[in-house]
Amino acid sequence: MGAPLHWPLEALWQALAPRLPGFTAELLASVDSTNTECMRRLRAGQSEPLLLVALAQTAGRGRLGRSWQSECAAPGAALTFSLALPLAPRSWSGLSLAVGLCVARRLQEAPPPPGAPGPRAVLKWPNDLWLQGGGPERKLGGILVETASLLAPANSATRWVVVGIGLNVAPRSSEGLAMPAGCLHELDPRWDAPTALDRIAEPLVDALLAFEAYGFAPLVAPFAERDALAGRLVRLSDGREGLAEGVGPDGALRVRTAAGVIEVASAEVSVRPVAV
Repeated sequence: MGAPLHWPLEALWQALAPRLPGFTAELLASVDSTNTECMRRLRAGQSEPLLLVALAQTAGRGRLGRSWQSECAAPGAALTFSLALPLAPRSWSGLSLAVGLCVARRLQEAPPPPGAPGPRAVLKWPNDLWLQGGGPERKLGGILVETASLLAPANSATRWVVVGIGLNVAPRSSEGLAMPAGCLHELDPRWDAPTALDRIAEPLVDALLAFEAYGFAPLVAPFAERDALAGRLVRLSDGREGLAEGVGPDGALRVRTAAGVIEVASAEVSVRPVAV
């Protein structure tokens, strides 16, 4: 057995509680899904910001109902957590991209240029983190953003966001996966799950509050630096194909098709690069 993991929940609470009144952080041995558990607690009356970290998930969820499970992984081989807090942006468009950019920056502040040796942490629209370089593209992790409108104590509706993040920390089998799995150890073998949480959690709060104030537009250029699809032929789940041309100020994916440029904004549309 490896050395016990030391989770930074106390330090995170001390850092975030002054900015998020009532904030709590909790480590769960096992849960079906950290996002689902956050939603349960919110609907049961939870009214303070909440961070839930799970050593294992038995029914983790991704976008479009895809599964993200970690119950078979050794403790610390994956990081799964959810952050819930009230948020009131003028528009929710592009939030998953803002979250992904925050996470990628914290995991790898200065990725090597395309084609240079070493893996690059990049973003696949709208909510996946990939590794490029050193072999085929690999999925490092994924993001699930959900919102809920709940009645506040004053009987006014408050919109909450629940951001779920799952990351492979150590190597894992790619059997049964749509694409090979990548892991944080490819970026730095010293990474462990508590270190990743410590690097991500507080900047994630900063990113959410910045998004609330300014939206996604200021992040278009930084996102472009890590855009895994830009300049590539992609296929939408409705069968249309075209050349990905980056994202707009609202986070919509721009795709040049035979009929012209379209903007893909629907969360129900899946986009995949086409092998050439």
